[in-house]
Amino acid sequence: MAEAVASAALPTPAVSPSAPLPVKAVLPWAVFVGLLMLVALYFVGAEQGATAVFAGEGVHEWVHDGRHLLGFPCH
Repeated sequence: MAEAVASAALPTPAVSPSAPLPVKAVLPWAVFVGLLMLVALYFVGAEQGATAVFAGEGVHEWVHDGRHLLGFPCH
């Protein structure tokens, strides 16, 4: 009897099924993240030599370890 009273006193939370995310809500974020990834890939993989946007070796030195980690040659 005590168990029935104790379980009746605790409210049970209602679990509602989650709705799927609409594509219109996700698409701008996906495009934004994709562009950030492309910019990061450019700086790690191609920012040196003829395609350099910035003069000097500053960007190269900042991404040097990431370049080797991802398999891009630089020496």
